[in-house]
Amino acid sequence: MVSERRLFGTDGIRGPANIAPMTPEVALRLGMAVAAHFGRGGSIVIGKDTRLSGYMFEMALAAGVCAMGAEVLLVGPLPTPGIAYITRSMRADAGVVISASHNPFGDNGIKLFAADGFKLPDEVEAHLESLMEPGVLDDQRARGRDIGKAARIDDATGRYITHLKYGFPAAYKLDGLKIVVDCAHGAAYKVAPLVLRELGAEVIALGVAPDGLNINEDLGAVHPARMCATVREHGADLGIALDGDADRAVFCDRHGQLVDGDAILAICARELHARGELRGGAVVATIMSNMGLERCLQEVGVGLVRTPVGDRYVVEQMVSGGYNLGGEQSGHVVFLDHGTTGDGVVAALQVLAIMQRSGRPLDDLTRVLTRFPQLLQAIPVARKIPLERLPGLSAVIGGVETELGREGRVIVRYSGTEATLRIMLEGPDLARLQVLAGRISEAARGELGAA
Repeated sequence: MVSERRLFGTDGIRGPANIAPMTPEVALRLGMAVAAHFGRGGSIVIGKDTRLSGYMFEMALAAGVCAMGAEVLLVGPLPTPGIAYITRSMRADAGVVISASHNPFGDNGIKLFAADGFKLPDEVEAHLESLMEPGVLDDQRARGRDIGKAARIDDATGRYITHLKYGFPAAYKLDGLKIVVDCAHGAAYKVAPLVLRELGAEVIALGVAPDGLNINEDLGAVHPARMCATVREHGADLGIALDGDADRAVFCDRHGQLVDGDAILAICARELHARGELRGGAVVATIMSNMGLERCLQEVGVGLVRTPVGDRYVVEQMVSGGYNLGGEQSGHVVFLDHGTTGDGVVAALQVLAIMQRSGRPLDDLTRVLTRFPQLLQAIPVARKIPLERLPGLSAVIGGVETELGREGRVIVRYSGTEATLRIMLEGPDLARLQVLAGRISEAARGELGAA
């Protein structure tokens, strides 16, 4: 199988709904390809977030799967990690998630899990694309009684809630804690508040009234300001903000100060290491994680293994290297002892367990991490020209890397989900980083132009 892909990016297929490639026609062909690849006569789980266009893609995918003679198991709105869990627990052949994660409601996306609940490698996605080519599967469609059928799994939410609660230490409850949880009007609008309440917390819930149009609108992991303000207003112990499909979370402490994925990795890694439960002697993170995380882990003899951006690549490295903790600065945190992908609710429960076990508030726990100044810029682009074909930009990047030396890092890359060039600089002096970032962005605009 070839590994070159045209439709799939770093996290599935994504784009404006009803505009290529995110059309029902593409979804239909993908449903056929998934059924053909993972087995005729098998079963495919399909779940989604709360976007209006989810209905359209759900039906198109189901039609494609049934057309190839496989069975569809519909779970409705459920967090991405919940769909991965249901795929495994139902012994299904694959799982399909309809979601554009943190993107606004007008976008949508499709990502896939294998039977074991892990995302597909590049070469399998490329093979699926080859099966979607016109005419490839047309003469293989099921006929008569071999046509597939669809069934709805009505208790999927309850199954996932039970799974989440079993991952929280039985010796502890959340009695006495006041927690703000922001569900972004997304896939966890039922799950997250229920889990926290059933474990004993007083819950102030935001973003739990989805209408198909308001997912991620001024709420959630991408817009955490309201969560922080609500924590301060109500004197809560912490806040948890999930994104639209709840595979990631950012937090704030009792003072309303943001706590990102790097801080959560630092807290959890040191706790697991102290308890002798951190496998592989290291944590897996992406190239975007702060140098401060690396130093924080080194202090206790724990390593940091870096991957390209994307939680899929983090998980692949975790599996191949025998690690059980990894994640991204953006809030994807993966506990392989509890699931196969990033899970914002699992991450929250692990942090809460550490708070209960230690008797320390979140702001105290985060003091282990001292960050290096980090500067992020995003430049819209019309085309993603390979950086090696941009000699002027490459020369400027090389010069900045030389100037920073071992005291800093430079990461320039295209977004896997948007038409954007992302620039990240890290070093001891923010003012200097701003000057250096200006050089890179000026060179980028000069060679790439405006979007």
